[in-house]
Amino acid sequence: MQKPLPVLITGCSSGIGLCVAHGLKNEGFQVIASARKSADVEHLRDEGLEAVQLDLDDRDSLNSGLREALRLTGGRLYGLFNNGAYGQPGAVEDLTWETLEAQLRTNLLSWHELTRQVIPIMRVQGSGRIIQNSSVLGFAAMPYRGAYNCSKFALEGLSDTLRLELAGTGIFVSLVEPGPISSKFRENAYRKYLQNIDKQRSPHRANYEAMEARLKTEGDATRFTLPPEAVLKKVLHALRSPRPKARYPVTIPTYAFAFLRRVLSTRQMDALLRLASGSGAR
Repeated sequence: MQKPLPVLITGCSSGIGLCVAHGLKNEGFQVIASARKSADVEHLRDEGLEAVQLDLDDRDSLNSGLREALRLTGGRLYGLFNNGAYGQPGAVEDLTWETLEAQLRTNLLSWHELTRQVIPIMRVQGSGRIIQNSSVLGFAAMPYRGAYNCSKFALEGLSDTLRLELAGTGIFVSLVEPGPISSKFRENAYRKYLQNIDKQRSPHRANYEAMEARLKTEGDATRFTLPPEAVLKKVLHALRSPRPKARYPVTIPTYAFAFLRRVLSTRQMDALLRLASGSGAR
């Protein structure tokens, strides 16, 4: 009997990661869910998932978490779903070196290190799937999301390059590009905003008021918001298809902005993105 294909997922404490972990398990994959906090790892195990502690901001934790995941899979790894991330709100001129560095360390550099370590395993197997959870903000920048835009734009470029370099190896690289998805993203972003942005000294103070209201809004922020199962559907295709897509758009805004980016001038696109953001209110 063929063993289930093992998939490691980061950022499974809630939202997309948790949904995809349960969804893939239900579809017959061997899922290794990971989370930063030990309490979340225990909760995942209580829900019937194999889970490991893996803190993306701690290289030692990343290394030990991967070792434990490979112990559970017998040294095999078919899929890696890089998902654990957060959004750092704030105007670009209000982002300190340390704040932007922290955003890139979690959303980009740790994913790169984890990916770099699993590629040799996939090379030996002759197959593998690397799936990066990007965003509509990976190709359409919006105001007051500069740190997150930066991390996702960089992720897209790095992933495109990796896809080209791995051609012919049996290892496929795919980007999932969600728009608004039901999760704790805004709640976590608001906490980072309070922690790292000095509103009182900022020339963007008035716009921050509107942004705060959006971040504190309970429930879905827009009518285009989809449940995390919409991402699960794309991840399943990227894992199962003999020819997975390079990009998987999710939600109407992602499809719309991808089209408009091709047909509008930069000036027109800038005007549209400013309008869509509502100076941070949306």
